[in-house]
Formats: sequence, structure tokens, C-alpha cells
Amino acid sequence: MLEILKRPIVVTADINLNFVALAGMGLLSRLWCLTHPRAVVFDEVYYGQYVSFYMKRIFFLDGSGPPLGHMLLALGGYLGGFDGNFLWNRIGAEYSSNVPVCALRLLPALAGAFSIPMAYQIVAELRFSHCAAMGAALLMLIENALITQSRLILLESMLIFCNLLAVLSYLKFSNSQKTSPFSPSWWFWLMLTGVACACAVGIKYTGVFTYLLLLSVAAVHAWHVIGDQTLSNVCVLCHLLARAVALLVIPVITYLLFFYIHLIVLYRSGPHDQIMSSAFQASLEGGLARITQGQPLEVAYGSQVTLRNVFGKPIPCWLHSHQNTYPMIYENGRGSSHQQQVTCYPFKDVNNWWIVKDPGRHQLVVNNPPRPVRHGDIVQLVHGLTTRLLNTHDVAAPLSPHSQEVSCYVDYNISMPAQSLWRLDIVNRESDTDIWKTILSEVRFVHVNTSAILKLSGAHLPDWGFRQLEVVGERPSRGYHESMLWNVEEHRYGESQEQKERELELHSPTQVDVSRNLSFLARFSELQWRLLTLRSDDSEHKYSSTPLEWVTLDTNIVYWLHPRSSAQIHLLGNVVVWASASLATVVYALLSCWYLCRRRRRVCDLPEDSWLRWVLAGTLCGGGWAVNYLPFFLMEKTLFLYHYLPALTFQIILLPVVLQHVREHLCRSQLQRNVFSALIVAWYSSACHVFIALRPLTYGDKSLSASELRALRWKDTWDILIRRY
Repeated sequence: MLEILKRPIVVTADINLNFVALAGMGLLSRLWCLTHPRAVVFDEVYYGQYVSFYMKRIFFLDGSGPPLGHMLLALGGYLGGFDGNFLWNRIGAEYSSNVPVCALRLLPALAGAFSIPMAYQIVAELRFSHCAAMGAALLMLIENALITQSRLILLESMLIFCNLLAVLSYLKFSNSQKTSPFSPSWWFWLMLTGVACACAVGIKYTGVFTYLLLLSVAAVHAWHVIGDQTLSNVCVLCHLLARAVALLVIPVITYLLFFYIHLIVLYRSGPHDQIMSSAFQASLEGGLARITQGQPLEVAYGSQVTLRNVFGKPIPCWLHSHQNTYPMIYENGRGSSHQQQVTCYPFKDVNNWWIVKDPGRHQLVVNNPPRPVRHGDIVQLVHGLTTRLLNTHDVAAPLSPHSQEVSCYVDYNISMPAQSLWRLDIVNRESDTDIWKTILSEVRFVHVNTSAILKLSGAHLPDWGFRQLEVVGERPSRGYHESMLWNVEEHRYGESQEQKERELELHSPTQVDVSRNLSFLARFSELQWRLLTLRSDDSEHKYSSTPLEWVTLDTNIVYWLHPRSSAQIHLLGNVVVWASASLATVVYALLSCWYLCRRRRRVCDLPEDSWLRWVLAGTLCGGGWAVNYLPFFLMEKTLFLYHYLPALTFQIILLPVVLQHVREHLCRSQLQRNVFSALIVAWYSSACHVFIALRPLTYGDKSLSASELRALRWKDTWDILIRRY
């Protein structure tokens, strides 16, 4: 021990100065004048709003994806001392002094900056040359659209960073597999791959495309491990278990952790509550939790309840009735029962209250002790204010002629007797003796006489129905749907038998205190389902575009215009980089097909090691482009140019790989190689010139004249090059 103390402790480290230099240049390009403009830029109007919700602990729901990206933006705001007090209502609005613009934009900028050395490292791990690695990084550095997107309160730069980190980690793991399996570094890179994949999915659901690509590559490599005769059965099993844990279990746990933090932080009621179920709303502080606090848990005969449709589409609504009746004759000539209308109403209203009645008794109050209603019981539902019974019969619904009309029964002394008996079916019951519970139970009402099920059709009634939503009786032969499910949201034990006293009672608050907290997994499951099924606004936007327009850069987005000068920011790509990257992808595909045909004929143009490198680079980079681009052709949503940036990143990394391959394997003589190298240098110079020319539209820090703006339209970019050369 003393001998160790007598000698100095020396730590040696290998520092790749290229990596450091690229990181420095990336930081300079992304952090330069980061607070400019000090105004809301394009989608900052949305993401900034979510940051404010985090600062105020208010629950929200963003259909664009999971919460990790929003939490990272909020972390920047929290570290910058943001209190959430800013009205994010207009693009171009000036930020007030309490908004830490630099802190809010810092994490996306850092992600964009560190993506540059990561591209360098990916090409190096693919075992291509230092020049190819530098080329990929420099292309990332001067790509104008990537710079623009990473300097704002947006998510794409963080998604790209996580995608590249996942690919780099897997390559590090794969290379260490050949030299030191099960070493600490081997475990580190394998685990980091799983965590990075979870982060990519946690930022945007499109991150799942890169995750699935890496899972496919890992499955192929695992198949090769199984076939390795030098490994024992136990060793092969350990390899497979390690991959399963790191690439399947760890991502799931990490993904759940994001939602756990999200739900812990956002515990207050917010503007998106009504999209969620009553049980979820009741778990939030304020809002429905304040209204329902103290409600009885068990529904009994005589209970006064409001019934919310579980489906919640097209909008959340409650079973409702009012004095008005269905028209005698509809516009299409069909007749109705002229009974009292029953609808689904999307607002809180006293006409949403119903009384659960025992068909064998006349009383409308709860006994002492209460008699709970159980699964399978026959009940009647009495409308609270009009005291008429919920009814259906063999009359066509007004807008859904294949379904039955639902009404509150009016006795006209004609040959149409009341059919008001309903069997309670608790869908999420644990046993056949389950009690109907407030908020927690999801129930169906099955009509005893006709077996029709009470259902929200979702159609809006005409003016005679006040544009409320149609409720029908659906035959069970037409199948099961979530719109048939209802749950009790507000609940009190009725105590007044007289109608006037009961009307006063329906307006008064409840007093009994019962707690009903959902578990994390229940809240996670519901929130995840809502995120996956929530339809975003599909309306056309003046800057929306199609996937075909992205490749040709036949579109751009005006992000910001200075209100007093001609300074502006556009999401506009470097046309030289975009066109060259697309051409490189085509060249890679054609060369790969050629080589495969030749290899089929037992002609190997490439050494086996070079062939394997070529295939892996194409799988990860070409495949990364394909999986992040082609699915958008199938998406029915409003698309923008920035959706293409993750795919473009993989194309850019593939480009220098193809250039090196062409120079080394297709240029036969040294003269050809020298000429090709000179062409590459000239091409890089042209890309740099375009970057410099478009710089004012990337950073927005310079006023431009009308002629300068016309010259910077991307279709005129080639004129810039012609004037330069």
C-alpha cells in the first residue's frame, strides 16, 4: 500500500482532436446568437405552451407524441428560472423579460451540435476512412435546415440526436463483440443502445422506426451468434438474454419511467381533462376531482347520477334529455315516436342527471342502508327534472335508421306501451356479483325487451335537436364498440321524494368523502391509448407539404418575419447537400443490386470485409433513411418539411460512404482517383457557398432587400453557384 502512495497516480487518455473540433464548431453554429429572434417562432407557440403547463404542474395531452421531448424543453425552462407566465397565443409575439429564451432553446441546440461529432463517429465505427467521417460531419455542420431546426424550442434535433446515439452505441457494441464480449464497455454500449432507443421513441413516436431497424439488425447478428460453433450453448444463451434485456426490457422500463415522471409532475387539472376518462380526471387536483370529491362509491337504487360516454368521440358528452320531443316527421319523410328527446350533451348541465330506480318500487330515494345495484340487475333510469323513464322501442333512430330511437317515454294513450327496463352489464367487472361503482365501473345498458344496447352514434342532430349528439339503441348483432360504454361521473344519494325538493337537491353539492385513486399503470394505459388514438388536426396548412416534395426540396417554411425589417427565418435546406444525398442513395441501391447479381454468379467484386462494411453501412444509413421517410406516405396527417430531417440525417451519413466507395473501388487508376477527389473538393466548396448564401435565412440576423430575397429562393440557388464559378 505504501509503495502505491510513493508513486504518482497518472491517468492517460486518448483525445480525438477531430471529435473535439467538430463539437466546438457544432456548438458555435448552433449557439451563435441563440436568443435571436426574441420572439415566438413557428411551432414554439405550441411547445412553449406545454413548457408553461409543466412549470404550473397542469396536465395536458399532446397528440404529437410521448412526453420526454416536452419534459426536456421544460427542464431548460426550469433551470432558466421560467415561471410559466407567458401567453403563447401568437407567432411573432415578443417574449417578455421573464422568459429565459436562451435556456429554453439550449437543449435542442446542444442536441443539434453534438449530432455533428456523432455522425463522424458513426462513419468511423463503420470502418470507413477518416476523410469520409469528416465529410459526413462537415455536411451535418453546414446543412441549413438542421441548423434552423436545432436553434428553436422544437423536438426534431433531440430526436435526431437520440437516433444517432442509438446507432452509434449499437456499432460500438457490435465492434466490441468481436474483441471483448461481456466486458464492461460491451455492457455499457449495449445498455446505452436500449436507453437511446427508448429516448427516441419517448420524444416522438417516429423514433420507433429507428428502434425497429436496430432490432432487426440485432436479430440478424444474434442469428449469427447462434450459428457460431466456437461458442458453447450456455454462452449463446447468455448472449441472447443480454440482448433481450438490453434491447427489449430496458427500453420498456425507460419508456414507462418517462410517463411516471410526467404524471407525477402534472398533477393538476388542465384544459385537456375532458379527453380523459372520469376516473383519470378524478385523480387530478382540481377540476372534476373538486366536483366529485366526497361522492358515494357504490351506486344504489335511488342514486342520482350523470352518465358519461366512455368513448368520448367525437367529443366527450353526457347522457341528456330535455322537454323537447322528436319531430313527428323528419326531413326525409320518415316518422318518429314524438317522444321526449334523449341526446348526449358535451357540457355540464342539470338535465344530465338521472335517477336509478328499482322497477318493483315507486320511490326515488336511497334506502337506509342503501341497496347497491349489481351486475345483471334490472333497472329503470328516470330523468331527474322531467321524471320520465329512459325508453327505446322498434322505431328507427332519426339519423341512424338501422338503430332504434332512444327517448324518454311520454304516455299519449296510444298503443305504444313503455319499454323502460334495462339490464346493467358491468364490462370491467371482476366477478358476476360486482357492485356498480362511481367513476370506476364501465357499464352497458341492455334493453330487456329488444336486447338493444344504449349507444352514442356520434352524429349531430339537426337544429330541432340543438346540434346535440344522437343516442341510439344498437342491436348486438352489429358488434361491440366502446361507444356503448358509460360510467357514472357525478353521484349523490337521493333523499327527496317530492319533485320540487329533488330539483333543489340536484343543484346542491355532495358531502360524503370517498377516495378513488388510479394506479400508475391504469393511468399510463389510458394516457398511452389516448395518445395513439387522438386524431390531430388534418386541416390543410399553407406550409404543409407531401413526402415527394421533401426529396426535391420543392417546399420551405417561413418560420419568422421581423415586424419592422425584412429579416426572416426560413426552414430551407442546402440544395447541394439534399440533391447529393438523394443521388448517393440511388447510387448505393444500384451498386448493391449490381453486386448482388454478380455475387449470385460467383463473381465477387469486393473483398469479403469490404462487402460486409458496405452492407452494414447501407442497412443502417440507407435503411435509416427508408424507415424514417417511407412511412409518411401512409400517414393521414398534416405533414411539414421538418418531418424529413431525421431521414435526411441518415442520407447525409451515407453520402461520404458512397463517395469513398466509388473512389476506392470504381476509379481504376490513380489519375481517376485524383480527378474524383478534385471533384469532391469542388462539390464541398459549392455546398459551403450555398450555406453562406442561405445563412441570413437560417439565422435571421440580417435584413435583406427584395432582390436578395428573390435570389435566395431555392430554385435559384443554382444561379448562385453559376455566379460563383
